[in-house]
Amino acid sequence: MTRALISVSDKTGVVAFAQALAAKGIEIISTGGTKKALEEAGVPTISVEDVTGFPEMMDGRVKTLHPLIHGGLLGRRDLADHMQAMKDHNIAPIDFVVVNLYPFKETISKNDVTLADAIENIDIGGPSMLRSAAKNYASVTVLTDPIDYEKVLAELEAAGETTFETRQALAAKVFRHTASYDALIAQYLTNVVGETEPEKLTVTYDLKQSLRYGENGHQTATFYQEPLAVPFSIASAVQLHGKELSYNNIKDADAAIRIAREFDEPAVVAVKHMNPCGVGIADDIDAAFDRCYAADPVSIFGGIVVANRPLDVATAEKLNSMFLEIVLAPSYTEAALAILSKKKNVRIMTLDFSAAKAGGKEFVSVLGGMLEQTQDINTEDVPANWEVLTERQPTEDEMKAMDFAWKVVKHVKSNAIVLANSKQTVGIGAGQMNRVGSVKIAIEQAEAANAIEGAVLASDAFFPMNDSVEYAAKHGIKAIVQPGGSIKDQDSIEMANKYGITMLKTSVRHFRH
Repeated sequence: MTRALISVSDKTGVVAFAQALAAKGIEIISTGGTKKALEEAGVPTISVEDVTGFPEMMDGRVKTLHPLIHGGLLGRRDLADHMQAMKDHNIAPIDFVVVNLYPFKETISKNDVTLADAIENIDIGGPSMLRSAAKNYASVTVLTDPIDYEKVLAELEAAGETTFETRQALAAKVFRHTASYDALIAQYLTNVVGETEPEKLTVTYDLKQSLRYGENGHQTATFYQEPLAVPFSIASAVQLHGKELSYNNIKDADAAIRIAREFDEPAVVAVKHMNPCGVGIADDIDAAFDRCYAADPVSIFGGIVVANRPLDVATAEKLNSMFLEIVLAPSYTEAALAILSKKKNVRIMTLDFSAAKAGGKEFVSVLGGMLEQTQDINTEDVPANWEVLTERQPTEDEMKAMDFAWKVVKHVKSNAIVLANSKQTVGIGAGQMNRVGSVKIAIEQAEAANAIEGAVLASDAFFPMNDSVEYAAKHGIKAIVQPGGSIKDQDSIEMANKYGITMLKTSVRHFRH
């Protein structure tokens, strides 16, 4: 008789599936809670103990790890010696395996989880059965995802068996599933023991969304998210309205929320091509948007706008008057959402900002490898720890402006220069091959807006020469904040003193490539 072994933690659809198998004369082997659920539904089952003649023990740790189970899974039906061995040892073939695993991910997601709870939810027998069945996919149909039940039943109804192609595809899915399961366990225990540079990097991601195309139309792309939800991330944002996200939308939105989380006060950030084109803060979100928009009313066109406070009608009306790709905020008033939803294509999204300050690791792929680093969140990099390098001391207003500019410059592609007052950016120079080039771009933008008066300058890295300081001085800049650390620091300090500039050293660099 054909046999199926069914033992699942996720019981979605399993009763109906087992009933369909039983109706075709397939004998059901089951265990524990699954066996109970099937029997309550009237599905006849036999226990694993009845198959093995060996009792379940050690709180269920040992029940399916037995030759009468694994022999039935691994025995090759096309090899006479395998079939003879099965006959000699009374091993019945098992042709269907329906198994999903102990909820390890769900367990470690709990705030109060203990190490003991986590360990007890590491499945051993389940992955072993899945791997055995998947290895023998030439003969065994193995399912780990309820979404596949319907396809298997359809094939059984049509031909009395599953196709080789289906069994092969399901086997591949099994190995992806067990690999992801083991990777999550490895990550958890690696964190428990405090290993920071493991000899193997095991990461796993779950499919979130298929994308229409990648960075350009001829590139394919897919969006994956970490299996343990990261509350403050673009992957956790909820889309309320508009077209589906594109590859570039996701990257731009990620850049924007990173900037928005820098500010405790109401802030609005506009991003274009992963660089901020405007950042504004104020006592309320509407005024913050006005400052963000005024920072660069040209580049915001087709950009991403992120607010770190709920959006009201006044702000929504202004946003609705322009072309934007994404509007993201913690929430919207009902009327504000109705206004923004008038444009069918704009993506309206929400994100919980309560975990905005949490850090973590980030990964960047390169050809043939992966780079890992901690996020650029440095709680010690604050004005109180900065050093004044020059003869002139900064004013209170200059300190506030430099603090603001410094929060923004760390998110601008290097070489990065930000000009700002205490409430908004007024000029941004990004991604130039030499630092003075970025200075010139930022100053040109500020001068065009007639906003250079009182602006300060932040540089993400040191000045290799004094030309940037001199250029800034000749265009009215009176305060500069930069990391320091160049062998020619003194040249820049002397140039600052020459023009009466106050210059502060943070001793922390913020390259962003």
